[in-house]
Amino acid sequence: MPANAPTILALDFDGVLCDGLLEYFQAAWRTYCQIWSPPNPTPPPDLAAVFYRLRPVIETGWEMPVLIRALLLGVTEQKILQDWLNIAPQLLREEKLNATDIGAKLDSLRDHWIAGDLADWLSYHRFYPGVAERLQQLLADNSVLPVIITTKEGRFVRQLLQQQAIDMPEKYIFGKELKRPKHSILRELLQAYAGNSAIWFVEDRLKTLEIVQQQPDLTAVRLYLAEWGYNTPQERESARQNPGVTLLSLSQFASGFSDWTEK
Repeated sequence: MPANAPTILALDFDGVLCDGLLEYFQAAWRTYCQIWSPPNPTPPPDLAAVFYRLRPVIETGWEMPVLIRALLLGVTEQKILQDWLNIAPQLLREEKLNATDIGAKLDSLRDHWIAGDLADWLSYHRFYPGVAERLQQLLADNSVLPVIITTKEGRFVRQLLQQQAIDMPEKYIFGKELKRPKHSILRELLQAYAGNSAIWFVEDRLKTLEIVQQQPDLTAVRLYLAEWGYNTPQERESARQNPGVTLLSLSQFASGFSDWTEK
């Protein structure tokens, strides 16, 4: 292992390890149908493509059916890209809905989908080229501790890892069920491994990395934006201009840490 390497590699799941765009839309549309009961259970033909383009605005699952609602109400892509943080809660208020309830409906739908046809659910996911092999290598090496920090429920992450024959201890998967933001998990890791922790964090959401940057006790955490994930060209350019964030390519991720460039 090169000297310039982490002791803990913290990884987001969706958009870093796994591409679940096809599943997101299916789960979001089915949840949308449960909540809003549209007259036609078949989504409009162009809806999925627009949803995929707007995936970078989503932070947690409950927002996905709400994004579909916004699109079907005529909110433009540009407005959603610019102002989603205000649009989503406004829609909840206008329609007297609760984010927690929507999230529970989405998770319940996934649970029933998995229980009824696991193979079908798994078929809607793809791991990015080389990342599963890299994760398996790190787990086998035992020189770097990989952990997953995600807003996805941990049980769904475990199902997808098992499909790839990745045996990651449950205690190293920090999912939505913990109800703690990612920067809090990073702080806990720093404290748990005090004196022996160089943490590198790979995330595809720039806002999440910027929040970590705002924590004065997390300045030692090295931050990487996964350019292959759910982010926009504008966000990638912002990362290039941010001295505390390094833009990481998929080929770099799949190779040794010595290939991870620094600013």
